[in-house]
Amino acid sequence: MKLDFNEIKEENLEHFKGGEGSLIANMFFDGTNRILRGRLKPGCTIGYHKHEGSCEMIFILEGNGKVILEAGEERVEAGNMHYCPENHSHSLVNDSDKDLVFVAVVPKQ
Repeated sequence: MKLDFNEIKEENLEHFKGGEGSLIANMFFDGTNRILRGRLKPGCTIGYHKHEGSCEMIFILEGNGKVILEAGEERVEAGNMHYCPENHSHSLVNDSDKDLVFVAVVPKQ
């Protein structure tokens, strides 16, 4: 099955998971799994949250930022994948001066 994010309605999700600013996203949800292309403008974040019953994989397409997790922080940039295992917590932060664009997959939601 092909997903064309350009054909999926763009949503502006303010304070997503308690974060700062907005997550701009094109989301696909089949009732079980969520796949989205997201964009965080400079200064925007996805709030710190725990993945109970699922994990999350985030592939960075453009830009750079950081992930905050239990063990501290990790820098991420285009070409990197961040993996948050089930029952762990994380946050995605755009602390740069350019958009942070990524694809995220959350199975079993």
